[in-house]
Amino acid sequence: MADKEIKTTSAGGSYEAEELPKAQSKVKEFVKKFLRRKTAVIALVFVVLMILVAIFGPYIAPYDPAAPDYTAMLQGPSAAHWWGTDEFGRDVFSRLLVGTRLSLSVALASVIIGTVIGTVLGLLAGYYGGIIESIVMRGSDILFSFPDILLAIAVVAIIGPGVVNIVIAVAVFTVPSVARLARSATLTVKESLYIEVARSLGCKDWRILWVHIFPGTLQSLIVNFTMRIGTAILAAASLSFLGFGANVTEPEWGAMLSQSRNYMTTAPHLVLFPGLLIFLTVLAFNLLGDGLRDTLDPKMK
Repeated sequence: MADKEIKTTSAGGSYEAEELPKAQSKVKEFVKKFLRRKTAVIALVFVVLMILVAIFGPYIAPYDPAAPDYTAMLQGPSAAHWWGTDEFGRDVFSRLLVGTRLSLSVALASVIIGTVIGTVLGLLAGYYGGIIESIVMRGSDILFSFPDILLAIAVVAIIGPGVVNIVIAVAVFTVPSVARLARSATLTVKESLYIEVARSLGCKDWRILWVHIFPGTLQSLIVNFTMRIGTAILAAASLSFLGFGANVTEPEWGAMLSQSRNYMTTAPHLVLFPGLLIFLTVLAFNLLGDGLRDTLDPKMK
């Protein structure tokens, strides 16, 4: 009886009591739909594994990744060195474990920066329109006219090589795609009835943008963010391979590939394992993004 009285006399209590089960049911429905996509689940497991490796890699590496061993140079995979050694006798497996943190950090940082800037620009362009929309969209069109990797090379050539500058370069070519996506989602959401109600109640523009419109764009932004990480990993590795990124002495995947290209015939394992790790990681993020897109799309069953 007490519960019934609270529900009938307190509208707020009734609303909260109804909203919580609804949110829980949506989460359960999302998990159920996602688990049906076996490829995406496998990709998620691999991504989680790589994140754990990035966190704990330096602590579980069997060898010091920077310590040379001139008695074991260019050895192939063995019981002592699972993925062989490089030209200085350093353990390749240990270097890749430790390098996972650097490679994923560069990709995540660049995509986060590009997504934040692109989202803000896209929301402003879609909501206000006019000159703001023209500037943002024309700027995006200019950046879209360059292939991603060429644009990144141009940015690094201007500001100089280095890990931090790679983050900036990859973030630059991330911005236009996110801005266009956020603008498109904003144009759809701002025509909704609840946005008109918020305006009629006197809500300020910033509140309408971030409290009412922004949550409606998250679905598409999350999918784009996940798939962009794979692109960023590949771009950062490419820049390091070309000598614009991490120092060749650092255990970064692209830098390791660059350093080992002279040994492709004599020690192919130096190219095989870093290349395979880049391939699998990029593929996993792309498959995960596809799975999230299919799960979040209401048209997909």
